Amino acid sequence: MGGTGKQHSGWEIFGIFLRLGLTSFGGPIAHLGYFRDEFVVRRQWLDEHAYAGLVGLCQFLPGPASSQVGFALGLSRRGLAGGLAAWLGFTLPSAVLLFAFATLSAAFTGAAADAAIHGLKIVAVAVVAQALWGMARSLTPDLQRIAIAAAAALTVSLLAGSFGQIAAIALGAAAGLILCRGIALPRRGSLSFTISRPVAMAALGAFFLILLAGPLLALLLRSHTLAVFNAFYRSGALVFGGGHVVLPLLSDALVRPGLISPASFLAGYGAAQAVPGPLFTVSAYLGTMLNGPPNGALGAAIALVAIFLPGMLIMTGTLPFWEGLRSRPGLQAAMRGINASVVGILATALYTPLWTSAIDGVRDMALAVAGFVLLTLAKLPPWLVVAGTVAASIALAQMR
Repeated sequence: MGGTGKQHSGWEIFGIFLRLGLTSFGGPIAHLGYFRDEFVVRRQWLDEHAYAGLVGLCQFLPGPASSQVGFALGLSRRGLAGGLAAWLGFTLPSAVLLFAFATLSAAFTGAAADAAIHGLKIVAVAVVAQALWGMARSLTPDLQRIAIAAAAALTVSLLAGSFGQIAAIALGAAAGLILCRGIALPRRGSLSFTISRPVAMAALGAFFLILLAGPLLALLLRSHTLAVFNAFYRSGALVFGGGHVVLPLLSDALVRPGLISPASFLAGYGAAQAVPGPLFTVSAYLGTMLNGPPNGALGAAIALVAIFLPGMLIMTGTLPFWEGLRSRPGLQAAMRGINASVVGILATALYTPLWTSAIDGVRDMALAVAGFVLLTLAKLPPWLVVAGTVAASIALAQMR
């Protein structure tokens, strides 16, 4: 189990992740900061090294990285029931809000709404900076790993998109094998899973079967519902790193064939910036706004399940093998390099897209710095810092 070894009921796991789903603003990189504060620092379910290793694995696999981390944490506490409870708790708030946006979109406009969204972007900068500070102190304590982190930051800066992230992690693993073999790796809080290898293999088989056979089945049956399911499943299955990377895939799968209008698609993207939780829940908005059935509540449910399903299947299929492999000395050395690479990737993400899209002048910078200080020195709970930053952003907008 994790750091404490304590079991949790499905309802307990659901409640923990529901609170995170209600308060975790700022996109996938910020979510990893919230998770670290909750499960590494506060609850001690696992240590910094195990957490960074899990994040590195999720960057390698297709699907929404932060949601996969949460799903794996739930799996470690209550098996598949815990994983589903974690996913449902983290996903439900933003899915419900985006469904509401789709049905009541005209009401969510105005200067105050724009200022609130801007405040959420600013607080995401503070949350990611806090996570970066804590992880860098633990995962890059020497010159070798600082160099690996810097190389990873340079790699993702030069190679845009998910390919740059995967390349940075792969290079970090190779550098770790060369530079980090003699460094001890503390393992105070590893994760263990009750998933059997046959179940894992079945999950991997289902992942590829749905991906490859789903479009053919929809064509043979001439089923529009299956075609919609496949469009969202394919987008979730082929994206690495999750978050904003999925948007071009969704656009290609939905806008180009005429399943949704370009205006509705862009409105959904804007709405997703205003809610907490995973950006993949934009699928609930898009499923509601489809040009024909299934749309509405049914379309939202189909889209939501379809886009998250591949990430959960591939995590279920990978984790039992991963936990066995990561105890080997060679892989431990590679993991030290991967952990350092995660720090470099996080540092780059702090600058772009977070800083560049959120900070517009001295006032914004002051709010971000204040949020960072309140999180790191005053140790206020993140939800309180979120509420205070949003209120300050609205107040400053009224003064302009």
